[in-house]
Amino acid sequence: MTATRRNLLALSALGGAAALMPRSGQTQDAQHAGDVTPTIGDIVRDTLPVNVTQTGQRFRPPTRIGLGGVPIGNGFAAGTDEDAEATLEAAWALGIRYFDTSPWYGLGLSERRFGHFLHTRPRDEFVLSTKVGRLLTAAPQPPNGTMWHDPSPFAYRYDYTADGVRRSIEDSLQRLGISRLDIVYIHDLSPENKDMGQRWTTYFDQAAKGAIPTLTRMREEGLIKGWGLGVNTPQAVLRTLEIGDPDIVLLATQYSILRHDEALTHTLPALAPRGISAVIGAPLNAGYAAGRNRYDYGGTIPSGMGRKRAAMEVIAKKHGIDLRTAALQFAAAHPTVAAVIPGARNAAQMQANAKSMEVSIPTAFWDELRKKNLIAQTAPVPAPV
Repeated sequence: MTATRRNLLALSALGGAAALMPRSGQTQDAQHAGDVTPTIGDIVRDTLPVNVTQTGQRFRPPTRIGLGGVPIGNGFAAGTDEDAEATLEAAWALGIRYFDTSPWYGLGLSERRFGHFLHTRPRDEFVLSTKVGRLLTAAPQPPNGTMWHDPSPFAYRYDYTADGVRRSIEDSLQRLGISRLDIVYIHDLSPENKDMGQRWTTYFDQAAKGAIPTLTRMREEGLIKGWGLGVNTPQAVLRTLEIGDPDIVLLATQYSILRHDEALTHTLPALAPRGISAVIGAPLNAGYAAGRNRYDYGGTIPSGMGRKRAAMEVIAKKHGIDLRTAALQFAAAHPTVAAVIPGARNAAQMQANAKSMEVSIPTAFWDELRKKNLIAQTAPVPAPV
């Protein structure tokens, strides 16, 4: 069934439990016979890591590195349309074919910039994800206190109902100028979300009756290829596994070379048995692993993190690599991870991130990090290229 705006608007909320039942027989073991590279892989550079597909497997993006849309939405600092276009041009030229954005990023600005570039590319040659949960409305000026610099003049409100999800997707398609989405994430259901705090459970209950069954039906109807959650903490993901059947989850700030114990021990093992993959957002902890004096999205650098980063940088230099390269490859090495999506503000940052995925990291580097307890002993690491 072809996805159209009319289809999306006409969908009604799904009340039956059948559509929420987990699909059986799905696995994320990509080593079995019969695996094939994705058709998009034919146009991806040989040097970038790609996912393989297997009959019955849940949908995954084609490239194991994508482009996150926070900086293109003027996260942390303002950027120009020209910089955004150059970033996307560089990503495409490098073989990146997975792009992630959200209505929240720049209050629509990121989606418009992504769409301006992508709407002229063949639709079957890239994977696009965006998010639902906030609806934007025109306002004299954007609200104060967000992380966006020079955002679009919109206000926002939370809405995880079935009608809210359909309207959010329709609005996103209009901003993007693109006919369909591949992945839709339910966004920011988290106690870390300052708008919600402990009220996130009230919004989750709304999503349980609205967003989750609606996106399940959209997937079953072929309107989207997969759905999940995009969150900065694991609580909503684990609760969703009890009532729904997501395909892929975006774990932002939760699995990085600097901080990974909880995701490694609890979240990722909960996904793997059901064949659900993870996309890792903020794999550089919002630039901290690349040397910026900024950690994640809250602005506070955890106690002791400076010493940890400095120790890692010394070891990285000893082995002839940089910490950004190690951080990106570390986040992508876990078998449950389908892609990492660092942001980039300009073409140079995009090129540096892609180049980091091509570097062969000596095994001795990882051994030394483990010996000094800088990474978990059981954390998967990439094999040398």
